[in-house]
Amino acid sequence: MSRIGKQPINIPAKVAVTVKGQHVAAKGPKGELFVDVHPKITVKQEGDQIVVTRSTDERQDRALHGLSRALVQNIVIGVSDGYTKSLTIDGVGYAGEVKGKNLVMKLGFSHEIVVEPPTDITFEVRRENPTRFHINVVGIDKQVVGQVASEIRGLRPPEPYLGKGVRYSNEIIRRKEGKTGK
Repeated sequence: MSRIGKQPINIPAKVAVTVKGQHVAAKGPKGELFVDVHPKITVKQEGDQIVVTRSTDERQDRALHGLSRALVQNIVIGVSDGYTKSLTIDGVGYAGEVKGKNLVMKLGFSHEIVVEPPTDITFEVRRENPTRFHINVVGIDKQVVGQVASEIRGLRPPEPYLGKGVRYSNEIIRRKEGKTGK
């Protein structure tokens, strides 16, 4: 049995969950999200918990069991607490700031890069020192938060010699040794 799938999902007091067949919707203080689970997976609400079960023990059903439970838990956590992905900009002349809702970054190109957030995504920028900025991507949908953070990192990935660029805050860059003399 799936170790993830067999665990029940606790519903916080401030979240309302509705289950209609394969459609699971959650509404909380941060917003409203929904997910449609696979037809071979059954979702039931029992009191203040959600239980996810599967119909057979086939390989695909076992995989869908854990996936479906994780997707339902992600929407419950998203509408109650939300998600944050942290990025760090390192480098001389590199900078980031929020103008309106947009994130404006200087990443060593001849122009500024403007990132427009999708709906329900906000940016927070904090300056640690003149060459290091921290960016927080905040939202209720875990997949969208991760995708936006990945796209921002892809604008100037960290390089291995000096470590300049945009990286996740918990990411460790393996540095390479430069050229050596005679």
